[in-house]
Amino acid sequence: MAPTDRQIATLALAHALNAAERGLPVIPLTAARLPALRSPHPGRPARTACTGQCGLPGHGVYDATTDPAVVRALFAAAPDVAGYGIACGRGPHRLIGIDLDADTAGPATGQAAGALGATDAHADGALRQLALQHLFTIPPTLTVLTPSGGRHLWLTAPAEVVVPSSASRLAPGIDVRGTGGYLIGPGSLTPHGTYRLAPGTAHLPPAPCPRTLLRLLTPPARPARRTGGANGVGGASGAAHTLRAPEDGEGLVHFVLAARAGQRNTRLFWAACRAYEHGFGDALAPALTEAAVRAGLSLHEARATLASAARMTAGRSEAA
Repeated sequence: MAPTDRQIATLALAHALNAAERGLPVIPLTAARLPALRSPHPGRPARTACTGQCGLPGHGVYDATTDPAVVRALFAAAPDVAGYGIACGRGPHRLIGIDLDADTAGPATGQAAGALGATDAHADGALRQLALQHLFTIPPTLTVLTPSGGRHLWLTAPAEVVVPSSASRLAPGIDVRGTGGYLIGPGSLTPHGTYRLAPGTAHLPPAPCPRTLLRLLTPPARPARRTGGANGVGGASGAAHTLRAPEDGEGLVHFVLAARAGQRNTRLFWAACRAYEHGFGDALAPALTEAAVRAGLSLHEARATLASAARMTAGRSEAA
């Protein structure tokens, strides 16, 4: 007998409370892996300036908490709960998620590194190649298996380091969940299956990220585009306005989600170009990828379109 929605939500809450007890800030998610609480600022431009200061829930990862009473309140207020997210970059653990994509997942990590060929483009192989090239080792760490066959490696960062989210910037098939993003907690249910702990890793704490890998994950920040004046999109006053991410990209994500057959690549390319031009393309790439897949593109098509947009707009934000 299939579990009821109430049973699914109850199980998700139990898993979330267990994570919160271990110091991991959590939020309720839908089966689509999106925050389950709706924004309290629908259609208002001020939404981009509020990260929870209004005191109301519905600010995505900014709702994340370890307080069990608040966790219960969030889950009670959220419709269609099927899982939970764990905020990255937040104390005390300051998680980083290394997402090894299933579409490019290669042989198991335990395979000898010497077997890697020059053309090995698998996510596992790409990570091993990076480790060989830059002389670091991924330590044993808590690992979560995704319903599609991918893996999330949980690592931690020092308090003074901010790791941005990115999609395939590190290597093909490797996404990074950093500050402002979240990881899907083990036990979360999706239409394709359940996120679960990898055998032999449940007892492991998230390991510190190797320093060399940490440097690869924190490239120099791209300057944000300042708009206004004759060439800008700001008001007549010409006052400089710095765009922020990922909140400023919510409209772009919804634009992609609304795409119909025949529009999907075009809409994704347009949205990705706007994001990269305004300096938050890498931060928004995971959300745009997920929106494109939900709209009907394959993961491979979505990644290729994002990569094209990144190449097309390279240097535009610096020159603006």
